[in-house]
Amino acid sequence: MIDENISDTMMLPRRQLIAGMLATGTAGVALAASPASAQASRVLEGKIAIVTGGTSGIGAVTAGALARAGAKVAFNGRREALGREVESRLRADGGEVVYIKSDVRDASQVERFVAETVERYGRLDIAFNNAGIDLPPAPIADTDIAGFDDQIATNLRGVFLSMKYELPHLVQSRGVIINMASIGGRHAFPNIVAYGASKAAVVHMTRAAAQEYGRHVRINALAPGAIETPMLDRVRRDWKVTTEQLVAPYPMRRAGTPDEVAWVVVFLSSDASSYISGHVIGIDGGDLA
Repeated sequence: MIDENISDTMMLPRRQLIAGMLATGTAGVALAASPASAQASRVLEGKIAIVTGGTSGIGAVTAGALARAGAKVAFNGRREALGREVESRLRADGGEVVYIKSDVRDASQVERFVAETVERYGRLDIAFNNAGIDLPPAPIADTDIAGFDDQIATNLRGVFLSMKYELPHLVQSRGVIINMASIGGRHAFPNIVAYGASKAAVVHMTRAAAQEYGRHVRINALAPGAIETPMLDRVRRDWKVTTEQLVAPYPMRRAGTPDEVAWVVVFLSSDASSYISGHVIGIDGGDLA
């Protein structure tokens, strides 16, 4: 663990400085303004999109960005009251959105979520598989087994199940998948083995899926670093570090915003990215190590 009395940023090992600052889009934040690309034009007019884990954080902001870019959006999540609140807010903003309560850990619920979306809108063009969870850091020997299993079930199995049921429809529409990985899936950090392993596996599944379905579906992943959500608040609390320490390895020296993630999702969902597939896009202020 990081010594809370250390004040010199450079005294902290790089891996510990940013361990745990892993954006999954599950933390609740207020819905932010639309990304510039969505404001500039409705580049996704007529498209149908799915967002998993859309009841808060990056997922909720991205659902709004996709809607403002012209897509009709179905999003899911476990927390019904929060889902209805986000749905109401996005509709008030002019978006055509629907919340469908479902849990990505459960195959039958994921299958139903996709089927209801297609039944409602007639097709599927875009899938942002964003649902994920984090837990407090702990060494491997002290890691709670149930917590490990839940992170794997949500962050990894949830993406697999989502792709399994989305792909038949996306092949027909020659659509797009964007999976939520993390900087923690690209670098190894201490004390978050389940989270890191789940996100590394999402990176692999994304690349494998792009190889299997690349003639018909563009499939990419995102690897955010420190994104300013309540998850980052937990990181600061649990690791006893400041924002300045967390972003010290980043050339931009700041945390990102959910809008900056949503902008990339809109771009990857649009025809502007028509020759991009099988990649993991870092949203991390320039971190290259």
